[in-house]
Amino acid sequence: MLRVHFTPEDLARVRVASAPDPLWEITCSLHRLQTTRGRWAFAEWYRETRATLTGTPLGDAVRRLLVPVLPRAPYLPDFLTPFEAADGLERGFAAIIDTPPTRVAHEMRMLDELSGAPAWAPRLVERTTREELVKLLRAYHEAVVAPHHDRICAAIAGERALCARENLDAGVDGLLAGLSPAMRWQPPVLNVDYVVDRDLYLNGRGLRLVPSYFCWHQPISLADDTLQPVLIYPVHGTRLPSSADPSDRPLAALLGRTRAAALRSLALGATSSELARSLGVSPATVAHHTAVLREAGLIISNRRHNTVLHTLTPLGAAMLRRRPAIERAEPVGRVEF
Repeated sequence: MLRVHFTPEDLARVRVASAPDPLWEITCSLHRLQTTRGRWAFAEWYRETRATLTGTPLGDAVRRLLVPVLPRAPYLPDFLTPFEAADGLERGFAAIIDTPPTRVAHEMRMLDELSGAPAWAPRLVERTTREELVKLLRAYHEAVVAPHHDRICAAIAGERALCARENLDAGVDGLLAGLSPAMRWQPPVLNVDYVVDRDLYLNGRGLRLVPSYFCWHQPISLADDTLQPVLIYPVHGTRLPSSADPSDRPLAALLGRTRAAALRSLALGATSSELARSLGVSPATVAHHTAVLREAGLIISNRRHNTVLHTLTPLGAAMLRRRPAIERAEPVGRVEF
C-alpha cells in the first residue's frame, strides 16, 4: 500500500497531465510485454508489436537491454522517467542523458538489490552509454508507441474531461475519490494499491497525476520521495478491447463496423477531431456517425466554442460492457517475442 499524505497546500496543487507522458508510456508498454495480465485489453497493440519486434535487431535489443532496466518489478530507476518528459520526448531524453553519474550509480545499485540489474548496468554512469540507451528508447517509441499516438491522446483527453467534470461537480475531494478502483481517498490520505508498503509525504509540493494508456490496474510512483511527486495511473474505468475482437461482432453487426468502433472510442469521451483521428475518417464522416449514435440515445454531444465533446449515455456504456477474459498469473519479466 502507498499512502500519499496531503496538506491543504497540496490539495491546491493537484494537477492532471495535459498530454501523455512519452517515457511513462514507453515504460508501461514494456511492462505489457512482460505479462499476460491485461493482454486482452491491449490485444490489437500486442499483435502489432509482436509482429514488429519478432526476429528483428530491435526486438533483440528490447529484450536484452530495455526490459532488464525497466522491468515489471517493485523497483524502477527514476532517472529513466524524468519529470521533464512532461514537456515532450526530446526534453525527457535530454534529462536522461544529463543525469548526474552519481545518481545513476545509486539507482543502478538499487535496481540490482531490489529487482536484479543486468551486468552491463554500471556502464550507464557513462554519458555515451546513456546516449546509446536513449537511441534504443527512441527506436522503440517510434516502432511500437508512436503509431498509436492518436488513440493514446484520445484516451488521455477523455480522462482529463472526466477529471474536469469530477472537479467541477465535487471539487478536489471528488477528483481524488474517483480516480481509480485501485485508489481510495480518505482525507487527508490517498491510499493506493501498490507493490510495496510505503508513505509519501507531499509537504506542500503538490501531486502531478499522470493518466497512462498502457498502465494496467496498479498505479506507479517514483521511488525517490525527494523528487517532484507524480502518480501514474490507468485511464479511467475498465479498458475495452478493440472492436476488431471477435466477441464484438454482434455490436458491429447491429451498428455497423465504423459506428461500433466510434462507440468504443467514446468510452472515455472524445472530441470530434480526436474521434476522426482515432477512426481514420474525415470530420464529415464523424459528424454523420455521431449524429446517428446521438439520435439512438447512445451518446451525448456538448459544444464549447469550436469544440464538440462526445460522451456515452448509460445506454451506450451498457452496450459496451463485457466480462474480461480470465487472466492467468505469469512470472515477472517474461517477454514473448
